[in-house]
Amino acid sequence: MANAEKYLRPEVINQVARLDLRAKFIVEGFLTGLHASPFQGFSVEFSEHRKYTPGDDLKDLDWNVFAKTDKYYIKKFEAETNLTGYLVMDLSQSMGYTFRQELTKFDYSICLAAALGYLMIHQQDPVGLVTFDTRIQTSLPPRSKRTQLGTILALLANLKPAGQTDVAYCVHQLASMIRHKSLIMIFSDLLTDPEPVLKSLHHLRHRGNEIILFHVLDEAEVHFPFEGIVEFEDVEETRRLTLDAKGMRGDYLNALRDFQAYYQTECHKANIDYVPMDTSVSFDKALMQYLVQRQKRF
Repeated sequence: MANAEKYLRPEVINQVARLDLRAKFIVEGFLTGLHASPFQGFSVEFSEHRKYTPGDDLKDLDWNVFAKTDKYYIKKFEAETNLTGYLVMDLSQSMGYTFRQELTKFDYSICLAAALGYLMIHQQDPVGLVTFDTRIQTSLPPRSKRTQLGTILALLANLKPAGQTDVAYCVHQLASMIRHKSLIMIFSDLLTDPEPVLKSLHHLRHRGNEIILFHVLDEAEVHFPFEGIVEFEDVEETRRLTLDAKGMRGDYLNALRDFQAYYQTECHKANIDYVPMDTSVSFDKALMQYLVQRQKRF
């Protein structure tokens, strides 16, 4: 997988200017890795097939796949494979932060959303896009046509993080908006009180939706590499705080661990997939989460 991994590193993807090519590089690098890994069977199975089980009609066996893998797979029917997805993007100004990585949290999330959109359209799964700050700003209904990918990528490429956000209010809005059970993939740094956010996620989940919550932080927010006296600024509320970085590192890292552990525990209780990521992590972790979620459906 070593060769494929280079396409999944954020610093490599940053060198590709066009978002459509970034998405293609990420997905193709990921799929190449799947074929060269213990998930080799998975890479066939997730697309349009499932493993044969006794009682299946033999006329549905795909002999081409058998010839390549020496394993029995059943070709899925259209209705069996479709999974409607929504990419849901936080537009808050804090998402525009980076300390020393080449991609901001927002850039990273956009690349990730583009790759997931590319993968879903490749699967012929309908996918839509929702963006929000203090309210929902964009709502593109899910479609599975190839042209949908271009529309999604054009919208994503023109987004800019700015101003404040209200994650909880917007997720409640989203829950009221979505008419059919869907897979909701949310990208946010979640820099807000968790209680209202979790209530809104319960609302979304209660309506039968599956949720993957990508908690995207900057690498510096996760590892706190700061030294000496540092001035920190809240970009959304223009507050400044001058602190001794070394003196507060331990308390900060403990607080972050507690924050993530709380989300992990509460999401697990509600059967929500919580995926903490930072901007130094390769994109395959997130794409695998999507595939695992998709597998659960069949």
